[in-house]
Amino acid sequence: MSYQFSCNRTYLRYDLCTIDGSTVLDPTTSTFFTMDPTSPVQVEKIRPYPRKYEDYIMGQIKELNLVSGPSSPQCTIRHESPAIVFSAGGYTGNLFHAFNDGLIPLFITASSFYPDGDFIIVVSEFHDWWQSKYAEILKVLSKHPIVALEKDNATHCFPSATLGLIAHGFMTIDPTLIPTSKTLMHFRDLLEKAYTQNPILPSPALDPKPERQPRLVLTCRGNDVSSRRILNQDEVIQVMKEIGFDVIVFQPNRYTSLSEAYAMLNSSHVMVGVHGAALTHALFLRPRSVFMQVVPIGIEWAADAFYGRIAKGLNVNYLEYKIRVEESSLMEKYGKDNVLLKDPSAVQKKGWPTEIMDIYLKQQNVKLDLVRFRKSLKSAYLMAKKFMHKER
Repeated sequence: MSYQFSCNRTYLRYDLCTIDGSTVLDPTTSTFFTMDPTSPVQVEKIRPYPRKYEDYIMGQIKELNLVSGPSSPQCTIRHESPAIVFSAGGYTGNLFHAFNDGLIPLFITASSFYPDGDFIIVVSEFHDWWQSKYAEILKVLSKHPIVALEKDNATHCFPSATLGLIAHGFMTIDPTLIPTSKTLMHFRDLLEKAYTQNPILPSPALDPKPERQPRLVLTCRGNDVSSRRILNQDEVIQVMKEIGFDVIVFQPNRYTSLSEAYAMLNSSHVMVGVHGAALTHALFLRPRSVFMQVVPIGIEWAADAFYGRIAKGLNVNYLEYKIRVEESSLMEKYGKDNVLLKDPSAVQKKGWPTEIMDIYLKQQNVKLDLVRFRKSLKSAYLMAKKFMHKER
């Protein structure tokens, strides 16, 4: 029988290749073969990572091959379910990118092609730490063992395959683009299923007394990170406690258990943090809880695009505390009248080059105005109390 593949390269964020019939994977050459005895050999290549617009990182993604011809390797392991194939390379070591470029696009792709959930995950540039960190999510997405190209020598046969992941934008799921009309809330339901089946830590019991304090999680940058830190953090925590919050300081790192993080945030009422990958944990907040993002100078667009969309997609009450020039450590280095601080949008009109991005993201810390920040915290407190009232 003749089986053809096709590749759609018209999308901004990703390429997508589909094989609509039987295919043989040779992991030693990262090649998917299809049989077509009547046509000459045809070859396509794909880098299955949804950041096509970013040349630097795409150049580091392994290229996979699709070959259609009169012959193919013999099948060693035969699967009854189709495959979704993607790369776990690129920026996957960063929590934001692991979700934005990996897990959410995988959910979109699976919902689009295999809504029954019966598919096999095939991963290029597989890492043991990646499978371990996201094991609960991966097991809910697919009941089948993962096929890792770099760890396998046997040929695998699949009834069909999809190479590449569909992405709708930063932390976004557009239900109008999915046949099953899935949303980010459906992805949140998947996380709940993943982390409440056999939780490592149970969610702390919620005291039924009406006078209990709202639980606030302050997400902090790790000790190994020198930027976007709250320089007066101890004073900020004191203000939070004075307002009436039960404060938990959360300083995640690459080894932080997502099960434990989920249990903590899923039982909290407010999450506060400076813009950064750790705010990806906002995916664990419950609908109608409160999320406050502290936005440093020059990062306004990224704050909304990356994390503001999480709040909107999950029906979480969202607050932005945009710091003033006097609250940025950049003032000492560049002066308050420098265009970098006075008008960041003018600096960024021509794009977001690395040298500008590094100033705002890698050189900047914040020292919050306690009087001004207290007002925002009071707003968050009122929202949290309203949320708590609905819990009872």
